[in-house]
Amino acid sequence: MTVAAAPLRSATGNGCHDPAPPVSSGLNFLVNRQDLRRTQVAPSAVPDASELRAGEVLLEIEKFGFSANNITYATLGEAMRYWQFFPAPEGWGRVPVWGYAHVAASASDELEDGERVFGYLPMSTHVVVVADRITPAGFVDAAAHRADLPAVYQRYGKLGSAPADSPGSEDQQALWRPLFMTSFGAADYIADRGLFGANRVVISSASSKTAMGIAYELDRLAKGVEVVGLTSPRNVSFAERTGYYGTVLPYDDVDRLSSESSLVFVDLAGDDRLLAQIRDHPGERLERAVVVGATHWEERESNAPLGGDDAEFFFLPPWMEQRRREWGPGEFAKRYGEAWNAFLPTVEKWMRVEHHRGPAAVEAVYRQMLDGDVDPAVGHMLALQE
Repeated sequence: MTVAAAPLRSATGNGCHDPAPPVSSGLNFLVNRQDLRRTQVAPSAVPDASELRAGEVLLEIEKFGFSANNITYATLGEAMRYWQFFPAPEGWGRVPVWGYAHVAASASDELEDGERVFGYLPMSTHVVVVADRITPAGFVDAAAHRADLPAVYQRYGKLGSAPADSPGSEDQQALWRPLFMTSFGAADYIADRGLFGANRVVISSASSKTAMGIAYELDRLAKGVEVVGLTSPRNVSFAERTGYYGTVLPYDDVDRLSSESSLVFVDLAGDDRLLAQIRDHPGERLERAVVVGATHWEERESNAPLGGDDAEFFFLPPWMEQRRREWGPGEFAKRYGEAWNAFLPTVEKWMRVEHHRGPAAVEAVYRQMLDGDVDPAVGHMLALQE
């Protein structure tokens, strides 16, 4: 098929991006790995069924969720190998997203054209995967370049294989479920360690989806804990309305944090200056800094470890594997499912979903998210195809 690329603005200097390429049968939204403000929409060759090797499946990407979590994927693309999931030209990367696709062509006897799946995808119109370990519930991508990457990102679920897979919940699934899994794991990790001896948890980027999920889960897992959210001044009232935090403060008022009790700092901003303020707060007892993300990507020192050498970095895949061993077969999925089903109704009270299609719209949302210039009450569903 032919996809017409909407023209992108030309720009020079800081924050520039390259002009749109000629129209091709497929498109990739590419980000410069050294300068996240530099982007381009590049044509991609889309194979037909006769060109696919045994086991290969061409997925046509229908829509995907986009949030601050995807900016973290780009920010940590080198350190956490996120760029390796979907190969791109030298110096460029395809930001991973979570979304929906259908089988456009198949060289697998067990997957038919038209079947829909949910999983880890690139910001593209198409992607080729190697379907392996196929069951009625889904399959795993066995592509060689993904062989040593975390397994949690490799599985594609067939739509209709789970009770939650109803058309009315698709957008919420794409926008929340992968993020809430990180929230579920991070809160469990902190609670399992007895809050590191603290009786208060302070969370940065409090208006981000992952942060809100952590706050919700900590309140459930550690009854009585004080959860404080830090966010930009314009998002304070929003974060308060969600009801996930006991107290919400703007970043400029971090000095108002009480020094009467010890705290754990859960860092989703990755802002070195903010962490330094908390560490240097007079009388403050910082028991531990746990880094989960890096939404304030421009506030970090280049190549510096997130949070400094004495912080802990939480990465979901190894914690999932540990819990699966400790809890036994199926228990992680069961507990996660219960937590997700309890959390989702709270989201539906305040979030609205907006859909955006085409290269220009995708670029606009990407730049807004990169700048933190978004309404946290809006969930963005994107599609590169017009």
